Amino acid sequence: MRRSSMLAALLVLSFSAAAFADEGMWTFHDFPREQVKRAVGVDLSGAWLDQVRMATIRLSNCTASFVSADGLILTNHHCAESCLDENSTSGQNLVADGFLARTRERELKCGQQIADVLMQTENVTAKILAATAGLAAKAANDKRKSTITQLEQACEQQSRASKSGPLKCEMVDLYEGGQYWLYKYHRYTDVRLVFAPERAIAAFGGDPDNFQFPRWCLDMSVLRAYGADGKPAATPAFLRFRAGGPKLGEAVFVSGHPGSTQRLLTVAELENLRNHYLPRWLLRSSELRGRMIQYGKTSPEAHRIVEDPLNGIENSIKVRRKQLDALLDERLMKSKGDEEAALRAKVAADPALAAATGDPWGDIGRADARGEQLYLPYLYMEQGAGFNSRLFSYARTLVRAAAERAKSNTARLPEYADAALPRLQQRLEAPVPVYPALEKLTLSFSLERMREWLGPDAPIVRQLLATESPDTLAARAVDGTRLADPAVRKRLWDGGTAAVNASTDPMIVLARDIDAQSRGVRSTYEDEVEAPIEAASEKIAHARFVAYGTSLSPDATFTLRLTYGTVRGWSEDGHEVEPFTYLSRLFERATGQEPFRIPDSWQQARAELDMQTKFDLATTSDITGGNSGSPLIDANGQLVGLMFDGNIHSIAGDYWYDPELNRAVAVDPTIIFEALRKVYKANELLSELGAK
Repeated sequence: MRRSSMLAALLVLSFSAAAFADEGMWTFHDFPREQVKRAVGVDLSGAWLDQVRMATIRLSNCTASFVSADGLILTNHHCAESCLDENSTSGQNLVADGFLARTRERELKCGQQIADVLMQTENVTAKILAATAGLAAKAANDKRKSTITQLEQACEQQSRASKSGPLKCEMVDLYEGGQYWLYKYHRYTDVRLVFAPERAIAAFGGDPDNFQFPRWCLDMSVLRAYGADGKPAATPAFLRFRAGGPKLGEAVFVSGHPGSTQRLLTVAELENLRNHYLPRWLLRSSELRGRMIQYGKTSPEAHRIVEDPLNGIENSIKVRRKQLDALLDERLMKSKGDEEAALRAKVAADPALAAATGDPWGDIGRADARGEQLYLPYLYMEQGAGFNSRLFSYARTLVRAAAERAKSNTARLPEYADAALPRLQQRLEAPVPVYPALEKLTLSFSLERMREWLGPDAPIVRQLLATESPDTLAARAVDGTRLADPAVRKRLWDGGTAAVNASTDPMIVLARDIDAQSRGVRSTYEDEVEAPIEAASEKIAHARFVAYGTSLSPDATFTLRLTYGTVRGWSEDGHEVEPFTYLSRLFERATGQEPFRIPDSWQQARAELDMQTKFDLATTSDITGGNSGSPLIDANGQLVGLMFDGNIHSIAGDYWYDPELNRAVAVDPTIIFEALRKVYKANELLSELGAK
């Protein structure tokens, strides 16, 4: 396909000059080395890029990096909270109290965690486009999915036969369908917990300080990857610490896996988010947060159980609220409208391009209108908003896996293709604790909201709640199910269709009873909304490539990216916000009460601590959710920080980047070493990290 060559060179310089400095989450295979050299004066070599790529890890929920030759992994505390919670009991709260394994034998298994390292990439755009050429929207959408499954399957089969060993292959869609790449990962499925501080210091300031700066958070944890032989993984490509951290104005780089941005959406799609999706999401989630808060106040054990999911929903509410604020900002919408008008003008000026492009913006607007009619049933039934329960998720996975595994690989739902099955099985068999009281709370709440939004006469509501209330249905299903036991889940997985169809487990029965309706809603939504939007987006992507080539970075897709920036504060409300915070201010700011309480371990070590130690820092790096745990790296490839957050202005970065206000926030290495040495006496860990 002629994406990056057709007229792109004529427009790269003019467009790049208008782009914001430091903006862009760049792929390693299209990293703009010359642009970076002009912007920050650093010429990154191919060897630098390879070393950083091989040292950067994608976890199931975050980013991380190797920091020793024996598989030691550095990431955020909040990225390891599920592992801490998984290994906690009513008598030992590792989230609150922290954890340190002084020997490798004491490291704790994280049952659901994985660690992926990107080994190879392959551009397969031409193969996807050839497969879908000339097809109508629905047929093209179906063919695209089956072709992706075929390519992923062939990739994994070929890797198993190669000398380099088996790889996990995933299709990556860039530029809204403008490019398709196969990303090939080495996957570690045995990941163990080595160290995590107390949550009170990892998340000092709690929700009030979230997305704020100055900050004083030691948001770090240390994991280790193990090989299939049960021994620590050999990881010669790792990042060495520069213990003193970066300096003011220094060029820095973030290697990580930003989850998603929406900078290439059309104005119609942004309006749909603003007018429909975000307000509804906030209404639903804010009420659920309130119920979780009340539940957490009923007992210390309830507080422990709800702490991790509550932290997650509070963070998400703040993100969605600021995203809505951004879309209500007339400057942003005008900017997006101007960008879209400029691209449409370029299309109109080229008769051949105009004939090939048609009116995809209008097509998307019409598909969005149809999507608004279908969205609520799709959301509550197929996307699971009406069945918010870990136990139900297990049940649906088992019911659908049994049905899908009986089909040919290319005929299955994509999430049940052969390439996805090992990960599904790992999650099903992981010994993750399930808390019945919390399950009843979330399931009954979601059933209530489904009845409210779909209406009491909706077929699915009548089917489930004609004789039961949300509370009684949730209680019956949770109390009667045996799916909390991983051995039961394994037997059902292994037993396949016969075992699942014969099961009388109430959660399996519930998933089985609604499956046909949910599949029907999904099929209609994919055919009448997803397919035309995919087709239209591909046309816009082609036009964008003709106009701009790869001078734009693609939207984030939870795949490996590299950003550049500098250590710098900002000016706000007439005062300067400095880019560094220091340990002394932590103690001045503490109140003794959550969320501004300093752990006892730090109070006891206070006399030994150097109060001038740098704590957190701000950079102009363009990052987003999924970059949590990303390494901050200097021009020499040394680790000079651990990304964990952004300021409040960075949330609007989902749609655009503001160089004056958008800042990313990292833990400084100096506080990491100060804490490990003087608070936690983690001498073995310090030695492995190369501390002197």
